[in-house]
Amino acid sequence: MPDTMSDADREQIRQEFETARGKAPDQEGPQVFQTAPGSSVKHVIGVVSGKGGVGKSLVTGALAVELKRAGKKVAILDADITGPSIPKMFGMSGARATATDERLNPVLSVGGIEVMSINLVLEHETDPVLWRGPMLMGVLRQFYEECNWGDIDYLLVDMPPGTGDVALTVFQSMPLDGVVIVSSPQDLVQMVVSKAVNMAAMMEVPVVGLVENMSWLPCPHCGKRVEPFGPSRLAETADYYGIRALDQLPIDPNLAKSCDAGTFEQDLPQGFVAQAVDQILAHEELGR
Repeated sequence: MPDTMSDADREQIRQEFETARGKAPDQEGPQVFQTAPGSSVKHVIGVVSGKGGVGKSLVTGALAVELKRAGKKVAILDADITGPSIPKMFGMSGARATATDERLNPVLSVGGIEVMSINLVLEHETDPVLWRGPMLMGVLRQFYEECNWGDIDYLLVDMPPGTGDVALTVFQSMPLDGVVIVSSPQDLVQMVVSKAVNMAAMMEVPVVGLVENMSWLPCPHCGKRVEPFGPSRLAETADYYGIRALDQLPIDPNLAKSCDAGTFEQDLPQGFVAQAVDQILAHEELGR
């Protein structure tokens, strides 16, 4: 990956990270979250983006479904606290997480994927989450540490867009094995991807690769491939940053309808994120 940052710029960003988490740069590092007794999570994969609106939750859900289809025990931690969408996609609108021995029980999807999200503990899923940083961090810790996950092969973390407090906490406190970066084919993509790539590098978390969403759609008249947002930038962007180019995902109105209807898990086409899943499965340790 080309290094375009000076030492001074890198140090400034590092200090901003330290300030964001509320401590001076020379103090001890952040606490690493631990699963509760009786739970075991083998691999934690973050799904990140430098901006909102690129379909990060869709990619998270697709990875979870495809890993489950591959025979893995899978769970999703919805870390997008202020904008959760995973429960609705998986048909969990109105569902509520229960508790056993003061620990939360994830809600199980139709296909056997465990899900924990703020919408599963709010009284009404449309209630806004008007919390500042410390409360958001506390919820993340509780979701990871005080949850009866059981034995999980892959925990997918649907992260909020950007590089704010919640994303920083996930990078610093969860034992991430790697991150999948999600982008779209617009002109600003390289600048947006650079934020996610640079954050992963600074936090010393491996990048699994880059997935380009909303890359194309089939013409309804002739069936030819149409690129509504312009030519794909996947290979170019991945090559520029020295990361793997993974899947080019289509715009699929039927899949969008299934997200709204809560049937995403059943309706997801086989092999939708095949290259990303293959890359995850091929690198069980992902550099850790």
